[in-house]
Amino acid sequence: MGVAQIPLLDFSNEALGLEFGRKSWRELCNQVREACETHGCFLLTYEKITENLREDMFMGIKALFDLPQETKTKYVNPKPYRSYSGKSPVVPFYESFGLDNAQKLEAVEAFTNLMWPEGNTSFCETIHVVSSEMLELNFVLLKMIFESFGMENYYASHIQDSTSLFRVMRYIARPSGDSDTVDDDDKAIALRAHTDKNAITILCQNEVQGLEVQIKDGNWAQVMVPRDALVVIVGEALKVWSNGRLQAARHRVVVRGDKDRYSCGLFSMPKEETMIEVPSELVDKEHPLLYRPFIFADYISYYASKLSDDALEIFAGI
Repeated sequence: MGVAQIPLLDFSNEALGLEFGRKSWRELCNQVREACETHGCFLLTYEKITENLREDMFMGIKALFDLPQETKTKYVNPKPYRSYSGKSPVVPFYESFGLDNAQKLEAVEAFTNLMWPEGNTSFCETIHVVSSEMLELNFVLLKMIFESFGMENYYASHIQDSTSLFRVMRYIARPSGDSDTVDDDDKAIALRAHTDKNAITILCQNEVQGLEVQIKDGNWAQVMVPRDALVVIVGEALKVWSNGRLQAARHRVVVRGDKDRYSCGLFSMPKEETMIEVPSELVDKEHPLLYRPFIFADYISYYASKLSDDALEIFAGI
């Protein structure tokens, strides 16, 4: 299997430029857009999420998933992708929790106090800081994408109509000698192939590799994530807004070694009642309208009932 040739962008303060509009900022905007159009994902280095912060995060995530099963199952939320998920026959080697608005300290405190009735102040603060930094980075990325299309005037309303979900995930290494299937690839898949439904996903992982993307020829390629890098993945909400110019990367997680893989991610998305539609500026002879307008929550409900790869095209395609 090959390694995905996706860009690694420098998001240091120096590269971003202290003022929006500087040459370095404009160059980075173009690189972000090109990566989103060509690959639907890219890697970036971001110094605000430090090595120490990562270490604290993954130490806390491991302790969280090591809690007794009866403790973890106390976390229940009626919305999809929030409640504790684990020990599922469909994805038996995957566990996750999702927190709405984790940049608000009280939301994280409610979660950590449920898991640790005696409290866990350090992990609570770590989640709060990491999710806040990721959300800030998400705003920068969206600003860059809107500016690259010359559509800065859409940015403020887009942010106003968006929300975020912070998720922590564990991908469990298979026990040695486990031979459920003949195919090694199938045997190692911890999270099946999918495209994200939200706008932008920002992922931070521990040292265990496992993310794979589907490239244009249909084959799978490994995403080798440097230790200090984050992964950015375009979701279907942004693909629709761009009238298909930006790609939503199809990806999966495969764990082949004997170590569990831990990751956390910020999923920015439209609010449930938000109308997703292609701006008229992005429709022309070369780019005819690809999607009809739809309410985001309606699409999520449809996808949850079908779980098919072509759900977006069936639901909203013209």
